Amino acid sequence: MGEARRPPPPDWVVQVGIGQGSPPVCVHVGGCDMAGARVRPLSRAQVLEALDRGIEPCQYCRPDSEVGHLG
Repeated sequence: MGEARRPPPPDWVVQVGIGQGSPPVCVHVGGCDMAGARVRPLSRAQVLEALDRGIEPCQYCRPDSEVGHLG
């Protein structure tokens, strides 16, 4: 019953490192199994900005391909 009420995952997320103020580690498509627990939702514009700044895209879910980032 709880699963049915759970909101859908965001379209994209950024994985952050351990500790307060840790820098972003990797960008993922929302719901990626490789993302781990420390993630924050991102908009499409934020994904493009993060990729432009050099934050790595997940090699498993390929968020860069999803948003059309030519890097």
